[in-house]
Amino acid sequence: MNSELEKLVRLQKTDTRIHQLKKAIGTADQRRANIEQEFEQHASSIREIQNRRDRARAERAELEKQIAEKQTYLERANRNLKTAQDQKQYETAMRETDALQKQIAALETQVLEKINEIEEVEKILEERADEINSLEGNRTAAISSFEEELGANKAELEEATKKREEVMATIPPNWASIYNRLVQRSANGIAVAEVKNGSCSACFMSLRPQILQQLRRGTEIIICENCTRILYIPQDDAKAANQES
Repeated sequence: MNSELEKLVRLQKTDTRIHQLKKAIGTADQRRANIEQEFEQHASSIREIQNRRDRARAERAELEKQIAEKQTYLERANRNLKTAQDQKQYETAMRETDALQKQIAALETQVLEKINEIEEVEKILEERADEINSLEGNRTAAISSFEEELGANKAELEEATKKREEVMATIPPNWASIYNRLVQRSANGIAVAEVKNGSCSACFMSLRPQILQQLRRGTEIIICENCTRILYIPQDDAKAANQES
């Protein structure tokens, strides 16, 4: 491969990696927030179940308190029933006793419903026990892994930036100018495009056989007739194509 073209290819690969690293670093805060949000959603769903259990327990306790109060009133009504002095007192005590017994029965039914609800919720929590117990540990591990990856990206970016400066210093000014102009006008920063399946990988234009042949020889720098990017065929691909022809 032409030495200048080889340097331009190296420069492009380095710039592409720099672009990827800068994007990863630039979106780090949002990606970290996404990790936090994912775990918060799990934690929130668990808290909702736990809160449902706690509400049911509190409601059961309140119902049992009401039953205890009604039982006290019922005992008093039963005493009144036994000590009634006339028919009117007896009937009044009977009505009060009957009403209290019905109220207590209704409250006891509600208590049973709350007991069933609590058991159902506790069963769900038991089934998710492993998830609950490991949630915080998994969150810590995920954030730690993310921070480690971010640190590695920053270190690689620093190294790639130095490498770019070294490669750029070896490229003739005219080609460096052409390269920079192509990068600036490209939305994805591609100035040097690999040829894949006989087409420019940047604009997907099929290349003429003559151009492909020149690229396989690798002795000169060829420009895409459609997008004007610098083209190249990897050396292994070029050797294989030359052997086939």
